[in-house]
Amino acid sequence: MVPVLAFDIETIPDVAGLRLLRGADAAASDADVYAAEIADRAARNKSDFMPLYLQRVLVISCVFRGSRGLQVRSFVDLEREGKSEEAGVIQAFFDRVNDHRPQLVSWNGGGFDLPVLQQRGLRHGVVAGRYWEMGDDDREHRYNNYISRYHLRHIDLMDLLAMYQSRANAPLDAMAKLCGFPGKLGMDGSQVYGAYLEGRRDEIRRYCETDAMNTYLLWCRFEKMRGHLDEAGYRREIAVARDAVAAMGEPHWMEYLSAWPTEQARAREDARPASAAAAAPAPPPGEAPTALEAPPVAIVETATETKTTETTIYIDSSSIRA
Repeated sequence: MVPVLAFDIETIPDVAGLRLLRGADAAASDADVYAAEIADRAARNKSDFMPLYLQRVLVISCVFRGSRGLQVRSFVDLEREGKSEEAGVIQAFFDRVNDHRPQLVSWNGGGFDLPVLQQRGLRHGVVAGRYWEMGDDDREHRYNNYISRYHLRHIDLMDLLAMYQSRANAPLDAMAKLCGFPGKLGMDGSQVYGAYLEGRRDEIRRYCETDAMNTYLLWCRFEKMRGHLDEAGYRREIAVARDAVAAMGEPHWMEYLSAWPTEQARAREDARPASAAAAAPAPPPGEAPTALEAPPVAIVETATETKTTETTIYIDSSSIRA
């Protein structure tokens, strides 16, 4: 099977870059440098959203679906000894692309995530040979590569579903909830910098991971829509993802799971008339839904490295072996 890597990034303003571009006084604090930039932007009727080349990558979260199961991995800039590790975070992401040559999946990745990773990667001297391959050395990439907009080795689901028309773009949170998935939890992108300044880096990582999972689940839905998964295959893939989430154990995943109705419950809800749905009593507490098939067996291995928080789920499932 072709591995799938659904990803999301969280960024903060690059104050060091602002210092350089503004020629700021070395004695000025980061807060003063940032405040001066925001004031200048306001005077020019611009928002406080930094241009992409000044978006410093803090977290990259990936949901990787390969032959061994489902893996959630986050690369986090820990800023040890007060030094940014952004270069290593970006390099780690492109190393995975180089090693696995996955199907990349994003939500607005063509409009934000990948341009940021490319521009920031260029700043730091990151190497991403396989990502940039467009057929000069590997003919397989000539007509299907990660870079060309209408090629499908990277699929920006938001862009594709809108037929590449920005006025038709849909938000990730809304589409995930409409499709029966949990959607965003904890915060939104506008709150990330404030959370970073308060030292809530792990909370940002958790938020980023759930967005990557929302993107992956919408990918499964898209694969069903375009005929790459039949109904049984789609339900197996959703079951694999649900069992992976249940096995990870961290509080944000438990919250995510509690906000995620089962396929059976959603199907029953969709099938009922509106009047019946309004009058129907809630199921007894603790009642488990009827399973479509025996659930996969999950084994969780969790390791924390200097730059990486990793949770790997190995699942024995017919959908993986197929």
